[in-house]
Amino acid sequence: MGDFSTRVKSIQPTGVRKMFDLAGDDTISFGLGEPDFQPPEVAIEAFYHAMKNGRNKYTTTAGLPALRRKIAEEWSSRQAGLSEQNVCITMSGTSALMNLFMTLVEPGKNVLLPEPYFPLYGPDVSIAGGSSKYYPCTFEHNFVPQVEELEALCDENTVAILYNFPNNPTGATITESDRDALLDFARRRGLWIISDEVYDQIIFEGEHVSFLGCGYDDVAVVNSFSKTFAMTGWRIGYILSANAELMQNVIKMQYYISACSNDAMQYAVLEAMEKAPDFPKQISLAFKERCDAIVDRLNAIDGVECHKPKGAIYVFPKVTVPGMSSEEIAMELLKDGVLCSPGSAFGASGEGHIRLAFTIGLDDIHRGMDIFEQTINRLRRP
Repeated sequence: MGDFSTRVKSIQPTGVRKMFDLAGDDTISFGLGEPDFQPPEVAIEAFYHAMKNGRNKYTTTAGLPALRRKIAEEWSSRQAGLSEQNVCITMSGTSALMNLFMTLVEPGKNVLLPEPYFPLYGPDVSIAGGSSKYYPCTFEHNFVPQVEELEALCDENTVAILYNFPNNPTGATITESDRDALLDFARRRGLWIISDEVYDQIIFEGEHVSFLGCGYDDVAVVNSFSKTFAMTGWRIGYILSANAELMQNVIKMQYYISACSNDAMQYAVLEAMEKAPDFPKQISLAFKERCDAIVDRLNAIDGVECHKPKGAIYVFPKVTVPGMSSEEIAMELLKDGVLCSPGSAFGASGEGHIRLAFTIGLDDIHRGMDIFEQTINRLRRP
């Protein structure tokens, strides 16, 4: 039997999935970042009718023109002059990331990535033939990167920097001042900005701050309908950029990654955008209530400190149990019936933290927090 590629041997299953696979059926799950809502009913109906009406074929490589125009229209308040040519529909936000790394990265080049991180970033860069340099996003700075630390990591082989706000796993957001400093760094260094903004409509305070439309065209926004329209299983996202040359190459690469996206689904997403535009705001209100509840409970526990996120669906508290790693703490919580993710699953900077996704109802959140508190108190007891 032949050997396997160094590419596949260099990547490992994520720590998030490891914990998920160990959980029992009666476990209270703060694990996967999956909204516990159904997609809008109009979208489900549109999906069904599109299939019944024969929308079961290949689409254009970049996706349904009407959907791409609608997306461009939604972003036009930030960036003038957008059209369907500036949008490529992808098979999920994760597929969009792979497309961009394959388009922008080559062997010998590196990408600056945030840490703690979404676990797919680094392996995607490796699969594209590049290497990763991780910049710290620390609790002390509200998980917002500091430009001086970015400067120290950047070299002549750095081709891109990835920003992710609102952030997974920390829930961090940025101000316009933060954004402008990070944008200025990338401009001075001549870097592509890959901006993962899949939680752009799950915002609890103020407005979403985007990297699009700030006078720098070497920006590619990655987005998805998975979180904002509760369509995780539908696997549909998009890449958006004002850079016409980038989009031409992204669309070319798209063909060799997935050929095109799902036909009927694109009609359903378009229907959701047109007929249920308030859906993301409605679920954001529910998530904010849950966020407030879980943060208050966590901060009442000895040995736990938690920032209150202004977006996304996660909290990333510091949990201090002398002599225990985040994975050991997470395993003890799992034994007691609560599934969460150890901070180390999101990189070395995540050690000392636990990620909890508040994607369950308030009653389950409080039951889970009762167990969480009991477990941490037990582990910290002399």
